[in-house]
Amino acid sequence: MPTPPVVLTIAGFDPSSGAGVTADIKTIAAHGCYGVACITALTVQSTAGVWRIDPVSPKLVTETLEELAQDVEIASVHVGMLGSKAVVEAVSSFLATQKLPNIVVDPVIRSSSGAELLSEAGIRGLVKNLLPLATVVTPNIDEAALLTGLNVSNLDQMREAATKFHELNASGVVITGGHLEEAVDLLSLAGNEEVFRAPKQKSKSTHGTGCAFATSIACHLALGKDLTESVRLAKSYVTAAIRNAFPLGRGTGPVNHLYGMATFETTIPDVGKEKK
Repeated sequence: MPTPPVVLTIAGFDPSSGAGVTADIKTIAAHGCYGVACITALTVQSTAGVWRIDPVSPKLVTETLEELAQDVEIASVHVGMLGSKAVVEAVSSFLATQKLPNIVVDPVIRSSSGAELLSEAGIRGLVKNLLPLATVVTPNIDEAALLTGLNVSNLDQMREAATKFHELNASGVVITGGHLEEAVDLLSLAGNEEVFRAPKQKSKSTHGTGCAFATSIACHLALGKDLTESVRLAKSYVTAAIRNAFPLGRGTGPVNHLYGMATFETTIPDVGKEKK
């Protein structure tokens, strides 16, 4: 059996597994890739919201990333929640040194429940040091507004924000509009753009959509697809993951990252059973 491409996710830990590294590993497995992970922060959260964030030490992050890079060939990287300015600097330094391919940066700044996930200093470090390293950055409209200082609430404003991202040295950007009346995403690559549309899903199971989208892009890039096709397929994946989600928890439930897995019964051999 051939070895699948290895996708590295650098993100926080969500105990409910709707987002963060455990959700990313599910997404990576769903795409037929092999996931390795570096945890950047521990959190106390559930479907009801985020209540506490404890960033991991930057030294531990650096050592984890360096060990993984020495051990396996990494085909793509997903960067999610970083949690602190020091971790932003550690991750940026590692990526700049290693020059890994297919870096997808999901700039996680605030949770959907309103919790601050990265300080102002951390945001400045992300913009200065991490965006220029990204193959593509995948903010939602709220994150795009925070990072560019512009109002972003429709397609024309998404275009203006994309131009600003390019001025900030981001080579590719996908601004996601899942919160808009129509679920429209804009991919911009240095003047060339493509708009992706999908029917808006009426569901309470949307926790982790941004993580799933960005990680799916990283997987498709690792599998050799170009960025435009990767974005299109990632949008289809997230739409299906929402559509096939199941109710879970007392708040906003997770998408179903593994909706494509068939249910099967495992045949357990009679190991050690004495034959008559």
